[in-house]
Amino acid sequence: MDKPPRDPAVADVAPEATYLTGYDEQHLITYLRLLDAEADQADWQDVARLVLHRDPAVDPERTRQCWMSHLARAHWMTSHGFRHLLRGGAPN
Repeated sequence: MDKPPRDPAVADVAPEATYLTGYDEQHLITYLRLLDAEADQADWQDVARLVLHRDPAVDPERTRQCWMSHLARAHWMTSHGFRHLLRGGAPN
């Protein structure tokens, strides 16, 4: 696996696959930033602006869905996805 980009473009919805995807590999840093913000009890709107590059003032429902989707995927990575990384990453 190549080193993930620091600040990749973020889709409206994170993957829901039961396996690691290329999107997941590209967004490992994004997922870590979301988990760190959650641990710090940061306001989701601030996190959406800084990490996901979404403005909740412009489209609050879509922005919140994006944040929730990516945070859920970040949690999936900590419980399941990391195993796929240890086995070599996303399938080609």
